[in-house]
Amino acid sequence: MPKTAVSPIVIHGVPGSPYVRKALLACAEKGAPHRLQPIAFGGAKGPDHLANQPFGRIPWATHDDFVLYETDAIIRYVDEAFEGPALQPQEPRSRARMNQVMGIVDAYVMPSMTSGIGWNRIICPMMGLPVDEAAVAAAIEPSRVCLKALDAILGDQPFMAGAALSLADLMLLAHLDFLPQSPEGGALLAETPRLGAWLARMQARPAAQATETAKLMAAAA
Repeated sequence: MPKTAVSPIVIHGVPGSPYVRKALLACAEKGAPHRLQPIAFGGAKGPDHLANQPFGRIPWATHDDFVLYETDAIIRYVDEAFEGPALQPQEPRSRARMNQVMGIVDAYVMPSMTSGIGWNRIICPMMGLPVDEAAVAAAIEPSRVCLKALDAILGDQPFMAGAALSLADLMLLAHLDFLPQSPEGGALLAETPRLGAWLARMQARPAAQATETAKLMAAAA
């Protein structure tokens, strides 16, 4: 569609989810008008949510009368429907690198760093839930493999796909942001200093600061 969208896109999801934050980051970096419609923890299985996201996952989005789910589809739609800086490179190799990193995050970062370390070390204590120490221990080596692979892809570039910010950076930030807050994550990140420097640069961006998880959770409360 032509990039003439001016009405806000609404992101429906649980504050604290890296997938919800990924969508909000894309909106913020694009400069797209948007707002978060919070869903309570566990609310994704309710009938109202399932009517728009039949798989019971988060987030889903509404833009006027258009309903969309699957986060990657949402962030690509944001990039293509709104005016603003491009978040997807046009050059084939850079675009392939972006897609590669996004695939790594979904397939390998999510089950190790996010579900294993981040969930247990950061989210569970915040919510008064028990910590699965075995899951943390099992996640350490797969997380190390992920970080080293991502560090090698980044190399000396400023961003994951090259000279310009892309959806890959936003997706990775949403998952890695919590990592230094855990002792295991901090130690692992210290093994990949280029990636650690990238994370610090990303965390300093206005879009990242505007979508900090603590701020989103406080606003929703």
